[in-house]
Amino acid sequence: MKKQDYIFLAGVLLLIAAFIFPLWSIELAAPQYPEGLGFYIHIDKLSGFNENDLNTINGLNHYIGMQKIEPGSIAELEYMPVIVGTVMILGLIAFFIRKKAVRIIWLVLLAVVLAAGVADFYIWGYNYGHNLDPKAAIKVPGMTYQPPLIGSKKLLNIEALSLPHAGGIAPLLSLLLAGYSIFLMGKKEGTDEKVA
Repeated sequence: MKKQDYIFLAGVLLLIAAFIFPLWSIELAAPQYPEGLGFYIHIDKLSGFNENDLNTINGLNHYIGMQKIEPGSIAELEYMPVIVGTVMILGLIAFFIRKKAVRIIWLVLLAVVLAAGVADFYIWGYNYGHNLDPKAAIKVPGMTYQPPLIGSKKLLNIEALSLPHAGGIAPLLSLLLAGYSIFLMGKKEGTDEKVA
């Protein structure tokens, strides 16, 4: 095996991190919650930073007319493990085939899956923050509560911070490693041609 093969394999295996660590975290800071609130988005579930965080967040959401965060109603949590698992298996197949064209196809597939995942998360956040109950106890004209995709945003007296977690960073590193290994394959082919 060559250096680029080891790098490509490392990139594929990095996707395992998406099954072990949270993909994303959303943290809420407010004066009335000095210890903070938040939740993690895993590949197959949601979990609060603390045991009752999701219930507390749902209580706050109720007053401003936002939907409850119900993990069972988020279809992505069911099919994301299958998608990422399939991409990983295809990556292992591409590793064993050892053809540049096959690895490029896998790299493009991974990029499309990552882009689709980020777009889906943005759309979920948009719908979550814009589709408000008109009968909510607290209504602020023109106010929406879409959490930021990445970074922080002030929502009334709450500061929301949304960042990728280790499980969400790993696929990006996987993409970079696979891309670098393909670059090395091309460089090696070019060197071989010069020698010939």
